[in-house]
Amino acid sequence: MKRLLFQLHWFMGITAGLVLVIIGVTGAAYSFESEISSLLNRSAVVEERMPGSALAPAELIKRAEAYEGKKVTGLWADLVLNSNVRVFFEPPPGERRGPMRFVDAYTGEVLSEPVGAGFFELMLRLHRFLAVGETGKAIVGACTLMLVFFCLSGLYLRWPKQIASWRAWLALDWTRKGRSFNWDLHAVAGTWCLALYLLAALTGLFWSYEWYRNGLIRLLDDAPAEQRSERKGGRPERPQPNAVPPVINHEALWASVQQAAGPTLEGYTLRLPSAAGQPATIFYRLQDADHLRALNKLELDPQTGVVRSHERYAEKSLRGQLLSSIYALHTGEYFGLAGRLLMFLASLAMPLFFITGWLLYLDRRRKKKGIRQARREVAGTATGGDPWLIGFASQSGLAEQMAWQTAGQLQAAGQPATVKPLAQLNSEALAAAHKALFIVSTFGDGEAPDNARKFERAVLRQAVSLKQLSYGVLALGDRQYPDFCAFGRRLQNWLAGQGAHSLFDPVEVNRDDQVALGIWQSRLSELGAVASSQPVTAPFQDYHLTARQCLNPGSQGWPVFKVDLEVPVGCYWDAGDLIEILPRYPMSFVHEWLSPLGLTPDCPVLLEEIELPLDQALATRFLPEDVHHLVGMRAQGLVEALLPLAVRQYSIASLPDEGVMTLIIRQERKRSGQLGIASGWLTAHAPEGGHLMARLRPNPAFHTSHDGRPAIFIGNGTGIAGLRSLLKARIDAGHSQNWLLFGERNQAHDFFYRNELEHWLAHRQLARLDLAFSRDQERKVYVQGRLTEAAADVREWVEQGATLYVCGSLQGMAQGVDAALIEILGEPCLERLQEDGRYKRDVY
Repeated sequence: MKRLLFQLHWFMGITAGLVLVIIGVTGAAYSFESEISSLLNRSAVVEERMPGSALAPAELIKRAEAYEGKKVTGLWADLVLNSNVRVFFEPPPGERRGPMRFVDAYTGEVLSEPVGAGFFELMLRLHRFLAVGETGKAIVGACTLMLVFFCLSGLYLRWPKQIASWRAWLALDWTRKGRSFNWDLHAVAGTWCLALYLLAALTGLFWSYEWYRNGLIRLLDDAPAEQRSERKGGRPERPQPNAVPPVINHEALWASVQQAAGPTLEGYTLRLPSAAGQPATIFYRLQDADHLRALNKLELDPQTGVVRSHERYAEKSLRGQLLSSIYALHTGEYFGLAGRLLMFLASLAMPLFFITGWLLYLDRRRKKKGIRQARREVAGTATGGDPWLIGFASQSGLAEQMAWQTAGQLQAAGQPATVKPLAQLNSEALAAAHKALFIVSTFGDGEAPDNARKFERAVLRQAVSLKQLSYGVLALGDRQYPDFCAFGRRLQNWLAGQGAHSLFDPVEVNRDDQVALGIWQSRLSELGAVASSQPVTAPFQDYHLTARQCLNPGSQGWPVFKVDLEVPVGCYWDAGDLIEILPRYPMSFVHEWLSPLGLTPDCPVLLEEIELPLDQALATRFLPEDVHHLVGMRAQGLVEALLPLAVRQYSIASLPDEGVMTLIIRQERKRSGQLGIASGWLTAHAPEGGHLMARLRPNPAFHTSHDGRPAIFIGNGTGIAGLRSLLKARIDAGHSQNWLLFGERNQAHDFFYRNELEHWLAHRQLARLDLAFSRDQERKVYVQGRLTEAAADVREWVEQGATLYVCGSLQGMAQGVDAALIEILGEPCLERLQEDGRYKRDVY
């Protein structure tokens, strides 16, 4: 539902947005038309005149008709704002409105068109129907309906988890940049204007659609149903041809108006009948009126001035007053000058949402285009020579993305390429290839990714003659592990040992090291590939930390926290995906670390061409415990000498439609007693309501299938995060053949998501739940032990097509589960499951 609303929100925004900009800006321009016109057209002579000397309406009408040679049908006078009277003349045949002229209230002289009248007339026509008649009116009506949808869908899409926090709703973070700032500005400013836009739209529809107007009248009108007549929103009736002209006694009409209104009359609108038998209508305002449109209505006999009906605004119910104040609500006049100013500012802000919405859309389109380009199929045959073989081994999806991107660069240069995972390559395929590039990641402590384990066992242990093969290797790894890029190095050594010719030294990349990736691009250029300007990884952006909660107080193990992040608009992920977070040191630790070095924390330094105080720059670098070798260094040299903190990956426990991104993080401590850098930052130091830098990382190797095949989920500790998202995705899709095996220390403290899991179990959305709480009995029980105990059932589920998902600690649990599955299913069967994508692991 959320995805659908988001798609509709942006699609309508980029199509209707420009019309809404026109409506908003012209509405703002017209909102103070009376005051501005009075200021522009009031002379010093007129200002000195006294209201008591103004001509009576009867005399004004007489002089205006004599001057113009046309019949007057109405007057508008505001005795406070303007001494000039607006006189409306009979319209030409077939038209509803006639010409309007300004008449001096003291002399009856018909004045030339006032300064600015043409501008305001154009603004009004653009605002109401884009100055193109009925077609424009229909467009304006449709876009006004869309504005209602934008308000409601936008509110739903940005609904914060901390609903009671005013900062979550209304605070704009000026420290954000790029897409993150555009989203924040779009969402927060939209919240500021939400009520005003809804009010303007819901009242504006009164003039757009007959069905809407009639519905409001039926809902709000005080008159009995049998006496109601359809209101026309203040529009004059179209004069009928060949109608008998009315007889009008202007003196009697005005005398009746003065008697009914009293001495506090402040302004009025007079509508004269167009045919005999019709009443004259007067809308008038008194000095103590609630607002400028709090009008009383008189219907008079045009010949005698006898009052036929008299509706007083103050005597109406609230519903009736609201119906009479549709225009005042639309412009904000209903709430006085403050309301008009707020509506003016909100209308003037309409371009902001159009611009930021387009920027967000273009940014999202660029990213999707990059993904499509990186993952599109590349032709395996073409003229011009042997195709390149591009083999990849990927755990989180980065190596696969780079393989497709590399193939695209080669193909763009006219060099055909075939992309294959290592799991689909054997010695025969390698022996048949003449040119190959291998893009491989290393998993954990020097292991091959899951989808390359069979390749390593079956191929790298063989002796194969590859003297015809020229190759290059891109190895992806993480220097926080001792065996950095170990699998890539093993592949490089094996290829060299089989006689293959290396095109260049292997390129080793520590996470997303842009320097190393630039070297890889240079090597591709040397091979004739088209250079790529596309970033390999998505940029980091701001995520707000909205809440955190300790899930296991009193546990024998380290505290485990549930950390919630606000979901930026347009941010979607699949169950099983990861988020990468840039950790930071707390300022207190940085200051303590700096004290022996004799440097001031606020000393300015440059970090990636941005000037920052020294303590803020150091919060993002790795700070060694021994600082003696750093004494005497200048501030800038110190920053450049220290390595940046490594990115940390976490499984996402929630789904996008839940409106929050949830992480399950165990708090780690060093031997010194200090909290771990990343876990300490997320569970203790990062302030709630503050922001952190993060980015999504697709993890296609751990996605769930979309069919109803059975699924076995195995994990321990914080691994419940990745398993919970997969489980919920399957349950939401209506798949109930789900079996969870979960282990931790104590059931009383460490049974994460207990209520939800037991609810799913009770409602048969979870077919089976096996638990292993190791410290609840004398003999320790682990999840791999529960797996072995249920060996027969595991084999039965696998025979029925089950996929196995493992998430949790690599040491102990994942290795134990792997050994247990080999014992239960046999190694060949487990290998086939890996090849078929039915044995998926996300372990750390």
